[in-house]
Amino acid sequence: MIDLHCHMLPGLDDGPRKLADAVKMARAAVEAGVHTVVATPHVSETFPNRAEHIGAVAAALIVELLRRDIPLNVQTGAEITITQALDLPDDELAALRLGGGPYLLVECPLSFERPSAVEALLFHVRERGHPLVLAHPERSPAFQRDPARLARLVDAGMLTSVTASALSGQFGSRVATFAIELLRAGLVHDIASDAHDAHRRSPAILEHLLAAEPRLAGTPLRAEWHARDVPGAILAGRPVDGRAALASHAPGRHERT
Repeated sequence: MIDLHCHMLPGLDDGPRKLADAVKMARAAVEAGVHTVVATPHVSETFPNRAEHIGAVAAALIVELLRRDIPLNVQTGAEITITQALDLPDDELAALRLGGGPYLLVECPLSFERPSAVEALLFHVRERGHPLVLAHPERSPAFQRDPARLARLVDAGMLTSVTASALSGQFGSRVATFAIELLRAGLVHDIASDAHDAHRRSPAILEHLLAAEPRLAGTPLRAEWHARDVPGAILAGRPVDGRAALASHAPGRHERT
């Protein structure tokens, strides 16, 4: 599997504090069947990380993983707040794209009073030449209240990345139910770990999909599509088909409620 959203780099945000903790996360990722991780530290007002420093920390981690013979391919990116995406120059945003590809991972605000204004800001960033992947939309109350808002963004070409552990209830039953509804509606492209440590918010993806199997059938097929094929296309800059292709990979008629 390919994990597009993972806070693995030490000392940059609310992920691991030390290199040893990052190594534990890397081992956990490999044990969970992940072969490529895009390290996506926060780029926000709280964590004003920049691409050059992210790259340096990633390089040190890569050297340590090689020394310890841990077979994990680590690439770089960032999880960027909308305000930072607006304020940063285009060359810095380009350096923060996922794995050096065309896409930026932009954090969906967990609370915002003017959803239409947020949508306008997202379109503005995209119009500057930065295709967007929206991180954890399932946790956004605005999208929960009005899923049609997210559908409009997807129909306009934006991609989504749902957190795997949301499907197994780590963020509560309401988020889990909504995440499954988004999958059924074809509004999910990538499924990532959004891991912050080796245990509580771990790099596991498949185990959370398996936990959702009673409510969402076809887990193996979904894992191949959402955690391998789609993230691979995102990193390579290949087109990611929309809802029709997602529906063709989802065994919806066999799902149980």
